Order: sequence, then structure tokens, then C-alpha cells
Amino acid sequence: MLKRDYDTQTCSIARALEVVGERWSLLIVRSVFLGVRRFDDLLEDLGITRSVLTARLKRLVDEGVLERVPYQERPRRYEYVPTKKGVELFPITMHLMRWGDLHYPDPKGPPRIVEHRDCGGHPDDHLLCDRCGEPLTPRNVVSLPGPALN
Repeated sequence: MLKRDYDTQTCSIARALEVVGERWSLLIVRSVFLGVRRFDDLLEDLGITRSVLTARLKRLVDEGVLERVPYQERPRRYEYVPTKKGVELFPITMHLMRWGDLHYPDPKGPPRIVEHRDCGGHPDDHLLCDRCGEPLTPRNVVSLPGPALN
């Protein structure tokens, strides 16, 4: 996390980075958007240590970006789902992914392909489906392995 010693900066970006600016935080949010929501699945998906994942999830929950929702009673287990505040990060993560694919491409192609569940279209520059024009959200897209992961 950033140190809170930038007294001379009144900056919304700096305040936002306090919550999602640490490398693992946005990658956790990305994975949750892509459907990886359980602790052990996040560990495997991210290749992160248990202690770092625990700390980042706690911070994201405390900040209201993610919510812990029970999915099993015995033993009690939780999954992490984006809150309304968290869903508002979806366009940021999508644009960052698109920017990375454009400026830092893998020679084999993109690692992930995002598709609209309803028609198979892809996000355009405004995160509208390039086939049907519907706005894309975490609830109506699916992420498939791209050429770089095959």
C-alpha cells in the first residue's frame, strides 16, 4: 500500500491507489470478475501466498470492494463477490487489460478472450458488445483462455 505521507497531494487517484494500487489487489479483483471467487481457487489462479491473499482480501472487503458470501455451511466457507463499488472497477480492469494486450502483447496472442455470454461478441472501445451493442458487465461476460494460454 502507498504510504499516507503525500500531504501536499489532494488527488483522487492517490486515494484510489490506497485501495487497489497494490499489485495483487487488482489481480484479485480481475480474477473475481472472471469467476474465480473461492479462497483456494484464488490461491491457485494467482500463485499468491496464503498470507498475502488473506491480507488483500481483508482489505478489499473492509473497503467495500468485495463481499464475503457463504456458499457452504459445514464447514462454513465463503466466496468473494464484487459489491456495487467493486463492479464499478470492471471498466477499469477491462480497459487495463485491453491496454496491456495492445502495448505489451504476447507473441502468441492475448492470454484471455472476453466474450458476451448472449451472443459471443467482444468488447469494443466503449465496453459495448461489438455484435449486439449491449453494455458489457461482469455478469454478462465470460473469459476464455486465449492463444497465449494454449
